[in-house]
Order: sequence, then structure tokens, then C-alpha cells
Amino acid sequence: MKKILLFFAVLAGVAFAGEEGGKAMIQAYSVVGAVVGLGLAALGGAIGMGHTAAATIAGTARNPGLGGKLMGTMFIALAMIEAQVIYALVLALIALFANPFL
Repeated sequence: MKKILLFFAVLAGVAFAGEEGGKAMIQAYSVVGAVVGLGLAALGGAIGMGHTAAATIAGTARNPGLGGKLMGTMFIALAMIEAQVIYALVLALIALFANPFL
């Protein structure tokens, strides 16, 4: 973990070091950050949606009478999970097109 933090500290130092190359470096690191951040958000959302669907299917298998109620609750939970991924997408788009560091 310390090596990763050191690596990112060095990258930040290189990005802000030069006057002329600094803008291009910041843009490049913004693209990398946006891609990695959005990828992690999508991965986490997919894992959460999978667990939600599995729990709903298991609950319906145990008690078929509650299937409709569980399905409605599942759709609400899926919307909440997807909202978090959309927030990550918005932040990635801000980092790409309206970069506050430039």
C-alpha cells in the first residue's frame, strides 16, 4: 500500500512540476483517473447488483408468496446501486471536460 501511495505522490509531483508540460500531464492523469474510477464504480455496482438479485431469488425460492414484494424491493435497491455508478460517471465527465485543476 505504501508503494502505491508513493507512486501516486511521484505522479502528482511530475504532473505539477513543469509549467509547459504540466497542463498536458494533468489532462492525461485526469483521463486515467476517470477511467479507473469509473471502472471501479462499475465493478462495485455489478457486484452489488449480483448480490441483490441472488438474495431476491433465494428469498423467493424460500417463500414464493413474497415474490412480488421482494421483486419491488429489489428494483428499488437496483436503482440505488445504479445511481451510485451514475454519480461516478458524472464525476468522471467533470474530470474530463470541465477539469477544475486546469
